[in-house]
Parts: sequence; structure tokens; C-alpha cells
Amino acid sequence: MCWLAWLLPTPEPGLPAGAQAWWALRFTPRAALLEEALVLEVSSTARLWGGMAALRDRLRQAAPEHEGPQLWAEAATAWQALALLRLQCAGRPLPRRLPHDLPVDTLSALRPHAQALAHLGCRTWGALRELPRAGLARRFGQPCLQALDAAWGEADPGWQWLALPEHFALQVELPALAESASALLWTGQRLLDALQGWLQARQQGVLELELAWHHDLRRVDGVVLPPWQALRLRTAEPLQDTAHLRRLLAERLAHQRLAAPVDRLALRSLQTAPLVPASHSLLAPAQGEGAAAGAEPWHQLVERLSARLGAASVQLPVAGDDHRPERMQRWQPALAPSPSSAGRTGQGGGRIARAALWPPWLLRPPRPLAQQGDRPCLRGQALRLLAGPERVESGWWEGAAEQGDGQGLVRRDYFVAHNDAAGWVWIYRDRASGGWFLHGVYA
Repeated sequence: MCWLAWLLPTPEPGLPAGAQAWWALRFTPRAALLEEALVLEVSSTARLWGGMAALRDRLRQAAPEHEGPQLWAEAATAWQALALLRLQCAGRPLPRRLPHDLPVDTLSALRPHAQALAHLGCRTWGALRELPRAGLARRFGQPCLQALDAAWGEADPGWQWLALPEHFALQVELPALAESASALLWTGQRLLDALQGWLQARQQGVLELELAWHHDLRRVDGVVLPPWQALRLRTAEPLQDTAHLRRLLAERLAHQRLAAPVDRLALRSLQTAPLVPASHSLLAPAQGEGAAAGAEPWHQLVERLSARLGAASVQLPVAGDDHRPERMQRWQPALAPSPSSAGRTGQGGGRIARAALWPPWLLRPPRPLAQQGDRPCLRGQALRLLAGPERVESGWWEGAAEQGDGQGLVRRDYFVAHNDAAGWVWIYRDRASGGWFLHGVYA
């Protein structure tokens, strides 16, 4: 077996120790916390990552950054890897033979007896194993033998493997009271790092999350405050990138004013979705593609502008379930949930086939046309009907009175028409009145 031991940073106050290690579960399910380190059993998964060397590189890239050097060790058992890690942290030389030459004080169960063992001439694990087991157990206790057997790989250590919670929800205490919304970002980044590890291990992306803060005071200037205040953040696509989430939070927090000093911060995911991994091309990128790849994606720009200007200020068109041209499209905030496409599959194919004749611009309201006999006229010339009719009869559920914005029942025959003065236009004949109307123009 092959074990890696990774030195964990000092845990944040109130943050569960396991949250700092969730990032490693994307590489192996056999991960556990062992005192000050994270230990990973990777012999069964290394081949999936291209071998041990490739897996080590990926682990180094994925490990969260923290102050101090990034230290890790590799050995046949978790306790041996932890012993090597402790020697590295102390700047002591590494032994040539493992595990025989490991110092006694690198095993936690033997540390209280290190001085007594030194008087007996036992300064290494190998020297200790050569002593009679019965006498060693009587003098130093059975737990010392059990720890030594587990470190040697001859006993089951009874690991409690790390497990991800079903839903992400963490709450931490701030190191100091925050009096401005921007001061929440430092601790918020720690929560975002834990969220990223949780999302990566579950192969999910976040669509909506909530950041909440707890007021240290319940009453300010005689006004009773709610204990918690929160803001919700929604993304257009499933996301794992905490850098983008931090930018969005910074934009939103810039518009927040804390009602009272804050002593606790909480982050929870409200909606997630499976994250589809990006497909990489087998061909080399074309010239100039590298710069485009480094640019901000469109949906991230929309999210950032929505956070800065307000959700209602950035809108996108959304197709509607209506055949009336005035009602086929509506505008909604860009970050609003997209309407379900269920129920539209039956009409989608026909609508796409007809859309080739639809104009890019509509007149609101449709403009009545003059007539020469039965023929519609525009700019003093009769129009030639070149395509059509396309019949639209819809809106019966809103009543019979038709208005200019497409409200109510419409009964129309649409045509593509042309004359030299007006060019290409989209007109219809109202079947109820017999009149002709101009409704769209082409480029």
C-alpha cells in the first residue's frame, strides 16, 4: 500500500477540521485525518490519474494555499508517512531505512516514554521492536504495542474515513467583530475554499448560494434587529470557480451596509447541478485562441454586471409559449431561473422551420396599410406578396377584443411582401376586419 501524509494548516475557528480536507476526496475515497495531517491511501487510485508521479503533481496543484511551505511525505503506512512529515517540519534528517530507523518520538503513543526508552538504548522503532513484547507491555502499557503494530502495518488502525455531508452548510466565528461588509470577505474566502472542495468531491457546480451574517447586537438606537441578515447569489451555469464567486460577493457586499457589528458568518448552497467536464481538443489551439481563452466568459460577465448594477438592470430575452409574434419573446433578469422547456417539444420543430421567414424587427403596434382595391400599399406603391400565407390564430383564452400589443384573440394571415419604395416587409391580413397591417421589416 502507498500512503501520503499532507500537513494541514491551522484550522479556522469554528470550521470543522474535515472541511479542510474535502478537496482530497476527488482523488481517493480513502482519506482520513491523523492528528495534524491528512493521510491518503492512493495505491488503488494512482493508475486512474496516470501513475504516482502524475497524482503527486495533481495533489500539489489542488491543495489549498496556506502560509508556510507545502509539506508532504510518502510511505507504506499512514503512521510512517506522518513520522516522515514530522521530521521534515522539525528540519531533522530523514532515515535511510524505513521504518526501522524512524525515531521513537515521531510516534505519538511513544512520545511520553521517549526518555525512558532512550535509557534502555531504544531510540528507533526497529530497536523497540526487538525488545520482549510481554515486558514492554508490562512497563509501558499495551497501547504502545498496539500503536507500534499499526505503524508497522500489522494491525488495523480502525480509520474513520472522511465523508462529505449531503448538503453544504458551514458556520464560523469571525476572529474579530466586522463593522463593514467588505471585512466579511476574508473569512468568506475560507468558506468558499471549503465549498469548492465539497463541490469538486461531489462533481457538482453551484447555481445558488446564501451568505449570512449574525449581528453581535440585538438592538441599535432602539430598533430591534433580526439576528441574521443574508444575501443570495445565483449563477447562470454550474460553477466551481471560487475566484468568480468572490468577485460576485465583493460586488454585492459593496452595496450592503451592516446594521450592527458581525460576529459569525455562514455559507450554504441552495442549488447545485452536475458539472459537465470540459472537452479538450485533440488539435493544437489556433493562433490568437489563447488570448480568447483567457478572457472572461460571457455568463460570468453578465453575473458580475448584475451584482454591480442590480438584477433588474441586466436582462435577456426568453422565448415564450405563444404563437402571437408580439408575445413570442419577453425580457427577464439575466440571473432569473430559465423557464422549463418541457411541453414545448411538440411545437419546436415547426416553429424553427417557419422562423426562416420571420423579420428581425417588429413594429409595436402594427401599422395599418392603405389599399388599392384588394392589394395592400406602402409608400404609395402596391406590395407584391412573395411568400405566405402563414396563419396565426391564438389568444382565444384572453377574449375576442384584439389590441395592438397582441392581447386577446388574433386571427391573421402573414405574408412576406416587397415593393421598390419600401423593400422587404412582413404584413398580415386581419381575418376579422379584412384590413392589412405592416408588422415587421427586414434588413
